[in-house]
Amino acid sequence: MTEHSPVALRKRVEYLISCHAEAEQRNEWTFFVDELYAEDCVYSCEYAGTMLVRSEGIEEIKNTHYGRDMQHGWEGWSFPYTGIYVSAENRVITHWMNRGPGQRADGSYYETPGISFLRFNADMKIAEQLDLFDLAHQMWLCDQLEAAGLLSPVLCENWVVPTKARLIAMLGGGNAGAVAHG
Repeated sequence: MTEHSPVALRKRVEYLISCHAEAEQRNEWTFFVDELYAEDCVYSCEYAGTMLVRSEGIEEIKNTHYGRDMQHGWEGWSFPYTGIYVSAENRVITHWMNRGPGQRADGSYYETPGISFLRFNADMKIAEQLDLFDLAHQMWLCDQLEAAGLLSPVLCENWVVPTKARLIAMLGGGNAGAVAHG
């Protein structure tokens, strides 16, 4: 396995971050996938055991994570990065915020933290990505945004309401655990 230098890995992640910043502005999240992700990349997002979104390959990633999920209801959100941590074996951990639209009366942001685990292949493309964030905190944040009139009705209907229902059922002993969704 080709081991990339920490400097090269950091530079590649900084480029990914710049693509994300551009995607936030354009609300178009697929333009960088072919360039930065490996053909056989596996991208997963765990939603606290309520749902696993797992995409295999560039086309699935564009159709799920960056297409369906990011481009419908997340308008006005940003995802600023607060840290890049380069590890061994071409692995990088990034820390970012799910920052909702608007600000509170005190000037603080509506936001919750998230983390991504990335593994790069020999061609400096992302071969694996796992995203994690505190789902209960995210749901509470969406409640605050809704109370402030800042939550997108599309996001509420397509993501918040069904995710809350799965979380409540799971915590209440229901049978909603780890629903596969791709």
